[in-house]
Amino acid sequence: FLSSHVTLDQSSNRLSFSLTLSRRGQVVVWRSFVLNLGKDKDNLCLHFNPRFEAHGDVNTIVCNSKDAGAWGAEQRESAFPFQPGTVAEVCISFDQADLTVKLPDGHTFKFPNRLNLEAINYLAADGDFKIKCMAFD
Repeated sequence: FLSSHVTLDQSSNRLSFSLTLSRRGQVVVWRSFVLNLGKDKDNLCLHFNPRFEAHGDVNTIVCNSKDAGAWGAEQRESAFPFQPGTVAEVCISFDQADLTVKLPDGHTFKFPNRLNLEAINYLAADGDFKIKCMAFD
């Protein structure tokens, strides 16, 4: 189980994450992992939450935003290229209108930048994975 909060010093419009989907000890049930990107913990332009089996969802990616602590409307993606015990790369690019998420299998989808953020200053990670690498382009 990994939980980390990182303040990003660099403004970039593209983030690339290399994730290892693993947990210490015996894995009984894979639940989910989360990447939160935004201004701070109460202002997120993207809550990226792949769910293996959590909150009533199975093999579904749930995205949302949070504005002044209030969650927006969820967006669900049926593409689910994540497998326990593997390495997966997720690329996120953004502008003031949208965030574009590229999944490990090449599938891409857009999520609206509801907060109109020009820079991402906050990253929080939690769940059944480890961040192996993070790059800014």
